[in-house]
Amino acid sequence: MFFLKLSSTGNSARLGFDAHPPTRLKVHGQWAYLYRAVDKAGQTVDFFLSRNRDVNAAKLFLRSAMKNTRVPVKITLDAYAASHRAVREMKEDGELPCRVKVRSSQYLNNLMEQSHRRVKQRLRPMLGFKRFDNALVTISGIELAEKIKKGQFKTGKLGGRNATMSELWSAALSA
Repeated sequence: MFFLKLSSTGNSARLGFDAHPPTRLKVHGQWAYLYRAVDKAGQTVDFFLSRNRDVNAAKLFLRSAMKNTRVPVKITLDAYAASHRAVREMKEDGELPCRVKVRSSQYLNNLMEQSHRRVKQRLRPMLGFKRFDNALVTISGIELAEKIKKGQFKTGKLGGRNATMSELWSAALSA
């Protein structure tokens, strides 16, 4: 699991693999891993579903999460070695500036864990998915619903907070 985002609240990001235990779900009898990124205000930046939990998956997620955001000043990771190695290699390759500070802190990952709690609550009763595509679509919908709850999805043209859920979903699906 991974968290990343930069917002107007600051230029540091909490970035980390979900610490205890990794967020994983069954897809066609195999484990898949959910990476997520949040900024220091707890706003969701991006998520990534991977069949593997390794250095390459971490790099793919970091690249996709930073594609539409500023480069973070700080990245907070859990103790999982592959995530640290991915950041180190990205620094060596010049994909991340050397000035980016990498921290390892279970306490700072609590914000990430709280953000991820609702996704886990919705996925737990499902007992897994038959297809990877179905898992990705379902998780996308859960993430979108959480963004709407947090006010990250712009609803101004739909009447702001007075918009009905069906209006919000229609706008989100058409976007």
